[in-house]
Amino acid sequence: MPTPPAPPRHVAALARSRTRLQQETIRRKAAEAALARNDSRHQRMLERSDRLQEQLRCMSRLIISAQEDERRRISRELHDVVGQTLAGIGVRLATLGKAARLNGASLARDIARTQHLVTTSVDLVHRFARDLRPAELDDLGLVPALRAHLAMLAQRTGLRLHLRAAPDAEAIGAPGRTALFRVAQEALTNVIRHAQAAAVRITIRRVGDQLRMVIHDDGRSFPVARVLHAPGGRRLGLLGMHERIAMVGGRLTIASSPGAGTTITATIPLRPSDPNRRRPHAAPRPAGG
Repeated sequence: MPTPPAPPRHVAALARSRTRLQQETIRRKAAEAALARNDSRHQRMLERSDRLQEQLRCMSRLIISAQEDERRRISRELHDVVGQTLAGIGVRLATLGKAARLNGASLARDIARTQHLVTTSVDLVHRFARDLRPAELDDLGLVPALRAHLAMLAQRTGLRLHLRAAPDAEAIGAPGRTALFRVAQEALTNVIRHAQAAAVRITIRRVGDQLRMVIHDDGRSFPVARVLHAPGGRRLGLLGMHERIAMVGGRLTIASSPGAGTTITATIPLRPSDPNRRRPHAAPRPAGG
């Protein structure tokens, strides 16, 4: 029986190419399936990360709200209970002092010293109460509370402190007033501790449907991005400012450069936002470094 003729060379080459192509197709499909599985796994991980970030954000808000409520309670207790008790002791000592003038100078001197201690204690209690939560913030509003705080700091530190506020600076809800006051308080604390500044200027004005507070000092600059990612209390203070403003639907930026000092800008909507509304989990982005 005759042997069949061999296929032409180009036919054999095409067959080999088709085989290689089929094998390559199989490999690529396997790679695509693996990538799809990885994408699905990564997507699940991202979703889980988003959920965890949202839980952390909610916990942070709850902690800040609880801290503010506790500060309000302690402030009122110090002012209403402890302050009044010490004032009552002072009145009683004054009465004893009058009686002591008839019985001896030594007793009068002791009572006078005690009265001085009580007066000093009352002043300290009022100062602590103001630091925890100034009564002006609840009773009068943001601007009077800031003016009282600046006056106290100017007397204590010698800083030149200026506040300029538009008439509609109070056109925000209580959460917004608290957030702006705490940001100003933390910013001024950082200036006193770190900036070696001579003057600080605070301006509050309306920009469209938002209220903007700008705090500028003429002190030493600092690397904003590095501090935000470094451990320590100063980082927590900056992150706390970001979180407070984010809680009321606003945005905070920090710009600091040599020779220009530091500028903190907090912008919040005039109408209070829903604190439970979901927002993107973007990390705070400093404006400058």
